[in-house]
Formats: sequence, C-alpha cells, structure tokens
Amino acid sequence: MSLVRRIVNAAIHRAYAAIRRAGAITPATPGGHEFRRIGDGVSIAFPPGAIFGEAYIEIGDHTLIGERVSISCGMNPGLDLGHTSILRIGRGCSIGRGSHIVAHQSIDIGDDVFTGPYVYITDQNHVYDDPDIPIGRQWPRNSPVSIGSGSWLGAGAIILPGTTLGRQCVVAGGAVVRGTFPDHSVVAGVPARRVRGYTPELGWHDPVRPDPAS
Repeated sequence: MSLVRRIVNAAIHRAYAAIRRAGAITPATPGGHEFRRIGDGVSIAFPPGAIFGEAYIEIGDHTLIGERVSISCGMNPGLDLGHTSILRIGRGCSIGRGSHIVAHQSIDIGDDVFTGPYVYITDQNHVYDDPDIPIGRQWPRNSPVSIGSGSWLGAGAIILPGTTLGRQCVVAGGAVVRGTFPDHSVVAGVPARRVRGYTPELGWHDPVRPDPAS
C-alpha cells in the first residue's frame, strides 16, 4: 500500500470513529432528551436502528445498546400511548447489535440483562383467527413480556408476547420463546422448552428428571 493510500485510509478510519462517537445517543445529546428516562452512562451506538415512541421508553443507568438496534413503542411515531412508560430496560444491560425491541403494551427487561446480536423481543403478534383473511391484515394481539434480571439471551433468540422469564435465565441462540419460565432456567429450541434448571437442593438438573442421580 502506498504512503498516500495509507494516509487516506487512516484519515477515513479516524473520521468514522469520530462520527460514531458524535452520533451516539446519550443523556447529554438532544436525542437523549426525548426519552421518558435515559440514565447516567447510557449509550445508544451510532448508527441506531428505528427509534420512536421515546416518551414511553425508560433506560436504566449504564446500559449499552449496540448499533442498528431498533427500540420502539407503538405502530408508528407520534401516537398517544397514555401517561406511563411501556418499554422499561433496566440498569447495566447490554443489547447486541441489530436487535429489535418492539413494545405496544408492556415490556420489562430487568437489570444486567445481556443479549447477543439480532435478538427480537415483542409484546404484539398477528393472529390467525380467520383463515380467509390475510394474516397481516388481522388485528394483532398484545400480551406483556417480562425478562428477569441477570438473564442472557443468545444470538437470534425471539421472545414472543406473553413470555415471562425469571431471574438469571439463559435463552439459547435461535430459540423461539413463549410462556413462563422460573428463575435459573435454561431455555432452548423451537418452540423453546426448559432444558435445565437449578435449585439449591438439586443443583443443576434436567427438569423432566429432577433427581440428577437418577
């Protein structure tokens, strides 16, 4: 590589790094002021994904949100969704790049929740009540979602409406999750099921065969 090309290449990389720093959304930037709450140390990386409904979104202190992450409330910008928050992300979380969190009724993500890239979390889905109407034209149905503190969601996991994950749960990459799972669950599969559990009495065990010595 010629000297001129190396100089140009280095300048481009420095400029892009500066753009990423300047483009991040933080409590101190104008974009941060749109949120219902955005805590100290929060950073939403540049470039962001689709972000709207900020007045109904709370993000706890020191949470990091990767680039191209979409976080939204409602079908489209500018909707009146009431007087309370709809999407709540706790403190110390890390949301992987390319993920989507789409709230319409209620999504609660606890503290210290980490996700891999391209995770999808939603509290709304289309129904299939009438087999003669295109599914995309049938009115969607909402059901709240809750993800317990300390949980880890693997790359490409999908969290569907009506899901409740307890504390310190692991969701395997690519799992499609619906339902209620207790604390310390390992959840995997399509559809997802609980494949491991933990209790002080039994330690880690197969929930179908609760006695690890059997």
